[in-house]
Amino acid sequence: MVRFLTILGLTIGLAACQSGGSGSPPPAENANPGAPRASSQSVDPGDSRVAKEVFGYLSTASAQISESFGSYSRGCQAGAVQLPETGPTWQAMRLSRNRNWAQPITVDFVRDLSAFAATLPGWNGIYVGDMSQPRGGPMLSGHASHQTGLDADIWMLPPDRLDLSAAERESLSSISMRRAEGAYVNGNWTPAHMALLRRAAEDPRVARIFVFPGAKVWMCGQETGDRAWLNKIRPWWGHHYHFHVRLSCPAGAMGCENQAPPPPGDGCADAQQWVDNILNPPPPDPNAPTTPPRGPVTMAQLPAQCHDVAAN
Repeated sequence: MVRFLTILGLTIGLAACQSGGSGSPPPAENANPGAPRASSQSVDPGDSRVAKEVFGYLSTASAQISESFGSYSRGCQAGAVQLPETGPTWQAMRLSRNRNWAQPITVDFVRDLSAFAATLPGWNGIYVGDMSQPRGGPMLSGHASHQTGLDADIWMLPPDRLDLSAAERESLSSISMRRAEGAYVNGNWTPAHMALLRRAAEDPRVARIFVFPGAKVWMCGQETGDRAWLNKIRPWWGHHYHFHVRLSCPAGAMGCENQAPPPPGDGCADAQQWVDNILNPPPPDPNAPTTPPRGPVTMAQLPAQCHDVAAN
């Protein structure tokens, strides 16, 4: 089914994208809600259906125009497109997951970044990890975000082949870049990784990029010129087998909620604090409030438009 959809995507000119590793969830959203587009369905406040059980089994995109609704960790996407399984400078990984769907802006970004990657020493392009499900929404496993078609995971493994079979894409693993639980980079890290991350961060479509703390600190120490791009590189747990790119809501996307922008500055002091805490963990705070566990997101908790997306 995945291969058929990809072929269909090429036939009608749809882009296609699939992803590969999963990582720790990004920070909670501090969204700035727009004015949502009116939905033909009203949300039943008592709709207790678990959203991942609804969106996790939808195998095709909705028959709607391409739009993102809600926030990165509580939303969905209409009219998603796919990145072809294989392109001139990329391959989509873990095809069985059917998470190679995204908004057109994300697919275009992946294509552009992969073309740049192919110019780097030792890289023939990129391996693309998880993007979103066909209609976005919460996933059955893995990510807490990746729900609006505006997130993509890029493997840290430099591709030496772009003719992997479907079976090879299931069995091949990326490689870790971290040492000392993420406090430092290891010997797999190269200046080309920094060049690729810098190119992604300088793209105006990108809101932020998640990577393990030691990588951010390493790049902070290496950059001797313009440091503005470092602001978008944000330390977060995991993210040493891949880096996670998050795009801003497209211009005019009324129902899409952006995350609050990163604090001003290059963020290097904050990344260093992450590293310090890894090397010398602070003692637990006995007065820290206890957060009760939250249940899974229900359909009633998603934007009204997501009910239309699930139904179409």
